[in-house]
Amino acid sequence: MAKAPVIIIGGGIGGLTCALDLASSGVEVILVEKEAQIGGKIRQINCSDDPLAPAPIDSGPTVFTMRWVFDALFEKAGTTLESELSLEKLNILARHAWSKDERLDLFSDVEQSAQAIAEFSSPAEAKRFLQFSAQCRDLYKALEKPYMLSAKPNFGGMIADLGISGSKVLYDIGSFSTLWKSLGNYFHDPRLHQLFGRYATYCGSSPYEAPATLMLIADVETQGVWAIEGGMYSLVAAIRKLAQDKGVQLMTGKACEEILLKNGKVSGVRLADGTLLYSDHVIFNGDLAALQTGLLNAEGIKAFNAKMAPPSPAKRSLSAITWSMNAKADGFPLLRHNVFFNQDYQAEFDDIFNRGRLPRKPTVYVCAQDQGDSYQAKPDLQRLLCLVNAPAKGDQSEFNAQEIEQCEHETFGLLQQCGLNIDLDSAICHRTTPAIFNRLFPATGGALYGQANHGWMETFGRASAQSPIPGLLLAGGSVHPGPGVPMAALSGRMAAATLMGHLGLTKLSGRTLISGGTSTL
Repeated sequence: MAKAPVIIIGGGIGGLTCALDLASSGVEVILVEKEAQIGGKIRQINCSDDPLAPAPIDSGPTVFTMRWVFDALFEKAGTTLESELSLEKLNILARHAWSKDERLDLFSDVEQSAQAIAEFSSPAEAKRFLQFSAQCRDLYKALEKPYMLSAKPNFGGMIADLGISGSKVLYDIGSFSTLWKSLGNYFHDPRLHQLFGRYATYCGSSPYEAPATLMLIADVETQGVWAIEGGMYSLVAAIRKLAQDKGVQLMTGKACEEILLKNGKVSGVRLADGTLLYSDHVIFNGDLAALQTGLLNAEGIKAFNAKMAPPSPAKRSLSAITWSMNAKADGFPLLRHNVFFNQDYQAEFDDIFNRGRLPRKPTVYVCAQDQGDSYQAKPDLQRLLCLVNAPAKGDQSEFNAQEIEQCEHETFGLLQQCGLNIDLDSAICHRTTPAIFNRLFPATGGALYGQANHGWMETFGRASAQSPIPGLLLAGGSVHPGPGVPMAALSGRMAAATLMGHLGLTKLSGRTLISGGTSTL
C-alpha cells in the first residue's frame, strides 16, 4: 500500500476514472485540478445568468459510446451505470446533410442503415456498406485486446497476438493505407466516402493521412450510442460523487506548478500557491506537451525526453471553434447528433493541416441537446453546440476578428443551405476558439486530441501509462489508447492497474491490463 496518498494531477475523465478505480481498491487519493470545476474537456457552459434560460450546454464531448468501459468501472465501485445515471440508447446515430434535398440517417441497426443508404444512393452502395460494416466488426474484435487493452502495444506484439486470422483482417482493409484510400474500396458515392471519412476527426486527424484502422469507429457506434439525461457532465458528476464517497480528496482551483523529483524519482508536487504535497506516486492526467515542456524541472524534462521525444507542434491534432448557443432554430429536423458537409472535403483538411488557417469550407457538427431520436419542434430557445474543426495554433496567435467572422459566416451559411435556420440575432452565444482551448489545456495550442494519428506507425507512438520517470504515471487522451471519452477513461484505468501492480495489490501478467467489452467476453 502507498505510504502517502497517490496524487493525481488533472480532473479530466482519465484522472477521475483513475481516482475512482484506485479508491475502489482501497488506495488513498488526492486529485488536484486547476479549474474550479472538474471534468477537463467534458464541460458545460451557461450562456445566460437568467434562471429561466435553458440548462447548461455540453460544450465538449457529446457522444457516449463503449459504455462497457464505464459498466466495469462502476461495477468495481459497487454500483451500476443505471443506478447512477439515466441513459437512453439512440436508434439514430446521426443525421447527415449535404443540401436541403440530401439527407441521410445512420442507425444503430446495420440493416436499417443499409436500407437508408439504398434509398439515398443505390442498392449497390448499400451492399458495399454491409461489406464495410462486416469488415469493421471483424477489425474491432481483432484489435480490442491486442491494441486497445494492451499496456503498450507494438506492431510485432500485436501481430503475434492477432495470429493468422487477425492479421488477415488487417491485410484485408489495407492497414498500411490511409483511411481515405481504403474507404474508396467500399464507397463509390463521394458523399458516403466523405461521411465515413469523418471518423478520422474523432481522433483529431485528417482522413487523408490517418490509418485505415480508424474505420473500426464505425463499429463502435453501431455497438451503441447513448444519450445521458443532464448531458455528458452528468457522467463526470456521477464519477466524482462515487470517488468522494470512497474518500478521494478533491482540490479544485489548485494549479500544479511542478512535479517534484528526488534522486531521479517522484517525491510529490508543488502547487501554484506554494503548497507542497509529498508522495512517491503521481499520476499526470493532462497533455504530454504540458508535462514535457513545463511541469517537470530541467532534470526531469531531460530524463523524460531522453526516452520519449517531446511533442511537435507540427503534429498536433485538430482544435475547434465552437458556439454554445441558446437559440431558436427551425427549417431542419434536428436530432441529437447532426453533421452538415461542405462540398470540398479535402480543402478543409488542407486549410487546417497544411496552411494553418481556418477552413474556408468547414464541415459543421451540431449537437441539439434538447432533441432525441425524433425531431420535436421547439418554438422557444433550445440548446445547440455548433463545432467546426480548426488548426491547433492557439499558443502562436489568436485568429483575428475578420478570420473568425468569415468562418462564422461560412459555418452558419452552410447550415442555412441545408435548411437549418438559426436566429443569430436573438441567440445567446458563447464562442470558444483554439486560443481559449490552449488556456484551458496548457501547451496544446488548443489541440483537443494530443498528437494527430497520421501514418500507420503513429498508432504505436503514444506513451503508455508508465513514464520514463519512476513514480510518475500517465493518463489522458494524449497517451495510449488515445483520445475520446472512453479511450481516455481506459487510460485512467490502465494507470490505476499499473500502479496497483507496483503496490502489490494486483498481479500484472502479459500485455493486457484490463478486461474488455466484446471480443474478450
